[in-house]
Amino acid sequence: MERDFQPLEGVRVVEMTHMIMGPSCGMFLGMLGAEVIKVEPPEGDKTRNLTGMGRPFFPLFNRGKKSVQLDLKSDSGRKALDALLATADVFIDNFRDASLARMGADPNELRRQYPRLVLASHKGFLSGPYQDRTALDEVVQMMTGLAYMTGPTGRPLRVGSSANDIMGGLFGALSVVAALMERKETGKGRSLRIGLFENCLLLVAQHMVQFELEGVNPPPMPERTFSWPVYDIFDTADGKQMFVGAVTESQWAALCRLLELDDLLADPALQTRMDQINARDRTIPVVAAAISMRLSAELSENFEALGIPYSPIAKPSDMYSDPHVMRPGGLAASRMPDGQTFRAPSLPVDVDGMMMNAAGDVPALGADTTSVLSALGLDAEAIGKARGTVRNAA
Repeated sequence: MERDFQPLEGVRVVEMTHMIMGPSCGMFLGMLGAEVIKVEPPEGDKTRNLTGMGRPFFPLFNRGKKSVQLDLKSDSGRKALDALLATADVFIDNFRDASLARMGADPNELRRQYPRLVLASHKGFLSGPYQDRTALDEVVQMMTGLAYMTGPTGRPLRVGSSANDIMGGLFGALSVVAALMERKETGKGRSLRIGLFENCLLLVAQHMVQFELEGVNPPPMPERTFSWPVYDIFDTADGKQMFVGAVTESQWAALCRLLELDDLLADPALQTRMDQINARDRTIPVVAAAISMRLSAELSENFEALGIPYSPIAKPSDMYSDPHVMRPGGLAASRMPDGQTFRAPSLPVDVDGMMMNAAGDVPALGADTTSVLSALGLDAEAIGKARGTVRNAA
């Protein structure tokens, strides 16, 4: 590319968020070139100190942002926030409206005071009967039927990532970009509400519409009626597992020839895709036995050459040795405040044939407080009062 893809350069985003949904919205906007200023309390965002599966939350979803430390319980902190919002194009939050009001960021007041500001509020639910309920990713997966569809009957199971939180942030970013485009014509901002529940509802829409059109409540995915001749997980000779698919007649024929299943290939009752689907009860055990006699590396090489869909059953950590993930530009490197580095995906988009692999570093708590607030005209004393009692002065 002649220059970095930064279409949102010059857009200032002020973010008051925690956990994943709101921070991911800011991260996406930052990856597209926006200046994202994360407002943190004197003690810092609570996710900075999480451990276990929560350990990546802050560093991963706050890459490339600036950190401004404000005590929003004080008049000085709220005045500094007002001064900051007066320069902003976008305000992102994922707190309850009552909590925002206590912090000096009441959405209705912001709409009145800053008519050009785009407000993006990430909530559990959109407006309606559930709008005041507390929601989590796992809660909405249970509510919408996604957990029902993921696990076997009687064992609803959440999907293995914070999929709704991340997608909710993505819908937030998409809506913000659309509102900014509209503002160029109207000169006015918008109040956007992004719902975690409604995001999950979209994920199960295919199953809802099957019921709507056919009157059939689909079974959980582990027990689904297959639409393909082969679409299963198999054990290989070296004790590994591999997903293999054959979804067309040509793929079925290629798979049978590779596995030397000439009887299946010649069987007059298996000459069409529907024949092959209807005979799965007797053909899949035969395919499984043949695959169990082959090594996974050999199978991978042959499947690749024949264009047969396949994949080893990988762990997330395996991605750091995957040749496609680790190709030049495949991951973006970020630095933590303590100097530790980590590699993680950027936006999954090629721009003019090149990956967007610059995600930015993780800000230290309050690292940008002085530079941002002094540019607004606050002196050292006012900045000290606005940020409250702190351990790490910027």
